[in-house]
Amino acid sequence: MLSKYRGEFYLVIGAIFFSFNGVIVTLVLDHMTTFRLAQVRAIGTFFLLFLITFIQDRKSLKAERREIPTLIFYGIFGYAMVQLGYFIGISRGVPLSLVLILEFTAPIWIVLWIKFVRKTEVAKDMWVAIALALFGLILVAKVWQGFVFDLIGTLGAIGAAMALAIYFLMSQSLGTKRSAQAMVVWGMGFAGLFWSLVLPIWNFPTEIFTTEINLQGRFSDYSAPGWLLIAYIIIFGTIVPYLFVVGGIRRLSASTSSVIGMLEPVIAGIFAWIWLSQSWSAIQLLGGAIVLIGIYIADRAKNNAK
Repeated sequence: MLSKYRGEFYLVIGAIFFSFNGVIVTLVLDHMTTFRLAQVRAIGTFFLLFLITFIQDRKSLKAERREIPTLIFYGIFGYAMVQLGYFIGISRGVPLSLVLILEFTAPIWIVLWIKFVRKTEVAKDMWVAIALALFGLILVAKVWQGFVFDLIGTLGAIGAAMALAIYFLMSQSLGTKRSAQAMVVWGMGFAGLFWSLVLPIWNFPTEIFTTEINLQGRFSDYSAPGWLLIAYIIIFGTIVPYLFVVGGIRRLSASTSSVIGMLEPVIAGIFAWIWLSQSWSAIQLLGGAIVLIGIYIADRAKNNAK
């Protein structure tokens, strides 16, 4: 049974780790900028995972010269640009809920690519699944509250969606030749290089590592050093979920995987409710249920939507 649904299992586990990481990221962002966090996350992930992969399976890291441009594109657009677009959206005052909804339109761009560029048939159920999951996320996020329109911020969020679509599509195609570990190493390596060019590493705010950060919410009586929280973000908030998600994409399809990825905002809301005591309304619970229905339909249609 587990073998049959291994891809789905990997993607759900990845979504859980990514979602819980959102809480930890929220704590750290009170003390450093989003761009610097993206930088230390990418660089830390690259060096740690490179060391592990080099020891375990160094042959998987080899790449021919003709493959390098593809891997550069994969790292910059599949990893760095997703975060850059997301950060542009929230930095321009666009509500986080709306930024997430726009980012998770990625499945739409994926199926449009499959249908009109690849000229491959897309199962009707996949369109229904995407519509339901997207509608469910709108209810979960309650995007109609505090709506603010900013053209640059909105374009940034849409750009993040397109970059996320590239990530899913390229992870599927590259996954036929490389292990999940090698793909994340290459992806994060070039993402880290991108952030180092944008933000000189010698100006990094190293004081974050010794700063005591309050854990807020139910754990507001406690604090943790910055280095510990950043280490968590790198290991359990980046390496572990990326390995699971890339492993899942390699076993399913980009379209199905991207719809399952819509679980992330729902689970993130659950963690925020548990840790930060954020309440959920009936309409948000309904939205979460609709997302699950959409994911079920997408998974059922996976054999017809490659």
